[in-house]
Amino acid sequence: TARLADLADVVATSPAERARATVEGVADAADAPLIVDEDLRERELADSPIEDFDEAVEHLWANPNASHPGGESHAEAQVRGVAAVDRLVEAYPDRHVVVGTHATLMALVFNAYDPRYGREFWTGLTTPDVYEVTFVGGEAFSIARTWTPEEDDRADADRDPAER
Repeated sequence: TARLADLADVVATSPAERARATVEGVADAADAPLIVDEDLRERELADSPIEDFDEAVEHLWANPNASHPGGESHAEAQVRGVAAVDRLVEAYPDRHVVVGTHATLMALVFNAYDPRYGREFWTGLTTPDVYEVTFVGGEAFSIARTWTPEEDDRADADRDPAER
């Protein structure tokens, strides 16, 4: 949180409580505005419970235009997520924007910038995870992981047990 707060000019988040809770401390520590953007929400898999989650998700990665009843296709979620990021890049040029969203949406947005970020990348994400995307001239120039779970473990080890 402290490292991100040192950089953050603006913080944007999905409306989901868990996404907001992940980045709210960054916004507070940085004294940065917290923007809730509906387009950063999680991809809706279906409008009713899915019997085999893994199979349902695998189907969507293999068929990006497919969707389950009442759900959103990966292609639709990708367009929505990229639009949200584009708005942030346009509204805050040359600023550091921290975004709290969901693993699938993040992978789909990254995939729009670079096809190497697909299903395999998504399965390797941790919760939480931190990546930095650098934009040049409004276009994604680089994507890099800037945090590892081991760093969080080290930070926890240094923290007073009463604060954990």
